[in-house]
Amino acid sequence: MPKNIGLWIDHRKAVLVTLEGKVEEIRLIQSGVEQQTRSRGGAHMKTTHTAQYFPAEDHQDRQFIKKLNKYYEAVIAALRSADSVLVIGPGEAKCELERRIAGGKAPVRIAAIETADKMSERQIADKVRRYYQKRK
Repeated sequence: MPKNIGLWIDHRKAVLVTLEGKVEEIRLIQSGVEQQTRSRGGAHMKTTHTAQYFPAEDHQDRQFIKKLNKYYEAVIAALRSADSVLVIGPGEAKCELERRIAGGKAPVRIAAIETADKMSERQIADKVRRYYQKRK
């Protein structure tokens, strides 16, 4: 039986809908990152020594990228057993994931990539079911 996965992804979470025969499973992977934080220093600071009180922006950027890398690796690991993957999502995360898969040695077959706004788990599962039913 083919194992098809639908993946809704953004930088905060990934919702995987696995379809294998009549069995449907929904799995959630959290990234652990919040939106990239902006510098807390600047014109509104009262002291001249702000660098010693706040982490450097490059440190925050490195932490953000480190968490995203870990997140993408977890998502790719969950997709490895799939025969076909439908990737949907609202922003850049779906394209970043596609580049990682294409650039790496991950044996993940992406069937299609679609743009979709925020969706509930039920809406995601419905979209994935309809997509794979049309392909039969």
